[in-house]
Order: sequence, then structure tokens, then C-alpha cells
Amino acid sequence: MPKQSFSHVNTWVFDLDNTLYPPSARLFDLIEVRMTAWVMTALGVDHAEADRLRKQYWHTYGTTLAGLMREHDLDPGPYLHDVHEITFDTLTPDPQLAAHIAALPGRRIIYTNGTAPYAERVIEARGLAGLFDAIYGVEHADFLPKPEQAAFDKIFAIDKVDTTKAVMFEDDPRNLAVPHALGMGTVHVAPTAEPAAHIHFHTDDLTAFLGRITG
Repeated sequence: MPKQSFSHVNTWVFDLDNTLYPPSARLFDLIEVRMTAWVMTALGVDHAEADRLRKQYWHTYGTTLAGLMREHDLDPGPYLHDVHEITFDTLTPDPQLAAHIAALPGRRIIYTNGTAPYAERVIEARGLAGLFDAIYGVEHADFLPKPEQAAFDKIFAIDKVDTTKAVMFEDDPRNLAVPHALGMGTVHVAPTAEPAAHIHFHTDDLTAFLGRITG
């Protein structure tokens, strides 16, 4: 990976879950348990049906929340608060990752389909607090989720991102299609590569990858 591939970048956009911490932390598993419980209560269905709907809405709409809002007119506020009330015991600080993020030239932002308050708690647990210029959650995109074009448009307009000088790091390959179309660099962060025309780079180690950029 040539370092010069990123020499033009002045805005570094990071997803949160399974990107700024490894999937082995299993943090999203805890969220999914709370999502399923919320669907059971809100829709009056049993566990199996709630779990099925959670997965179906995620596949169809990008997030379970988006499906609940569109199909059932759910109020997103209480849902988002409840499903993110989890423990962060599995997260540990990563001083090397922090050093490499701090060394990135230009603006550094987080854009997550979770909420900004949740993101702040995650980066605190990872030892990354104070390294980002802005944190954007789904609430900043009017509750539209990635991978919807309108969600990206909203966030990038708020932050005044020049997409031709930006790169996005993301674990879900679906969420890299729009950034690629907007002229951004795209880095898929996941244990397994999923080759696609809209993915420029893949890494299973974000810390090492950023180290090669800043190194």
C-alpha cells in the first residue's frame, strides 16, 4: 500500500463499531440483544420473530431502527437510548492506534449509525478521546442510516467535507459504495476481505494500516 495513495487526504472519516475497535470485542452482540428485546416489547412479538425482524430490517434498510421507523413509525429517541446502554468491559485502550490517529494530517471525524453519545463512550474506553474534530451519529442525519445517499449527503454537508480529499474507514462494505461514488478513498476494515469495485483497500488491522500511512 503506497503511502502516497493518501497524500491528498485532508479529511479522515471513521466508522465506529467493529472499526475503531476489533470485532473480537463482541460489543455489537450486546446491542443486538437489546435491539431484539426492544422489538419484542414494542411490537408485541416473541423472541424468534423479533430477532427475525431485527435482521430483516438491517438487511433491507441498513439499520434495524430504519426499518422500525418506516414499517412501524417508531420513535427513535427511546430506542437509541435503550439499545446503547451496554457495558464496555471488553474494550481496552489502544495507545498505538491513538498515536497513529493523532498523526493523521487534517480533519478527523467519526460517522456512525449509532449515536454520538454512545460513540463518545466507546472512544473513551479505547483511549481515543480528544483525537476527533467531530462525532456524527444517526441523529445528525435525521435518523437516516448509512448506506443511504441522503445520510452521507447530510453529514458531509454539515462538516463541509471535500469528498475528493477524503477517505472513509468502514467495516460494512455496503457503507463504502456512496463514499466511493462521491470520489472518496475507501478502506474496508474487517477480518475477511470482500473484493468489490468500490473498495480501494482492505485491512484486518486498522492500527497497522494507519501506521503505514503515518509511518
